[in-house]
Amino acid sequence: MKKSIFYHAGCPVCISAEQDIVELIGADNVEIIHLGENNSKIAEAEKLGVKSVPALLTPKGNVLHLNFGASLEAVKG
Repeated sequence: MKKSIFYHAGCPVCISAEQDIVELIGADNVEIIHLGENNSKIAEAEKLGVKSVPALLTPKGNVLHLNFGASLEAVKG
């Protein structure tokens, strides 16, 4: 089974959303990518349709933008 991917930038909104996502779908079903610490993944996230964080990419390729924390432009800094 393909995992969901949760992208975030480490802000309090993102951390809270991460905890909820892990609780809802389980740690084994989601890959967590902290774009603030791993900015090499920003271009990949953009190609997949992520426009802001926190965001969840579903196994079917849908991007769910959650509780707006920061645009990817802001994360790029």
